[in-house]
Amino acid sequence: MSGPVRGAGGLPPGHLHIRGSVSLPESELNWRFSRSSGPGGQHVNTSDSKAELRFDLARTKALPPVWKERALERLAGRLVDGVVSVSASEHRSQWRNREAAAVRLAALLAEATAPPPRARRATRIPRGINERRLKQKKQRGETKRGRSARDWT
Repeated sequence: MSGPVRGAGGLPPGHLHIRGSVSLPESELNWRFSRSSGPGGQHVNTSDSKAELRFDLARTKALPPVWKERALERLAGRLVDGVVSVSASEHRSQWRNREAAAVRLAALLAEATAPPPRARRATRIPRGINERRLKQKKQRGETKRGRSARDWT
């Protein structure tokens, strides 16, 4: 199983693929490892399996300027001094947690740098649809009025 940290789509190994031909070099990624919380038996006390990946979004040269501005604006609530951080601790092995963190960061940046959706063009409701809706409402009202108007004694 090859993950996103390895060369993806013709990229040299050590690059994290974001979208299109844009990738982040391994030199701009900061890894930190620590002990994971939760159950794990004897293994949990001896290995630093939790992976935290930090990326300095404010100072990067790897992203196009338009993407960088867009990401800084959209991820403003997640940034600490211009650095975005992602962690993974769901797997028992450090390698798999590294892969999971890299995938999360790539997905986060891909979503944050995506172009804004096209504006919706307002359209009028066709007259036939509106008339049909009003006719059905009238029929429903007549049905309900017919239920209560009768004297059943």
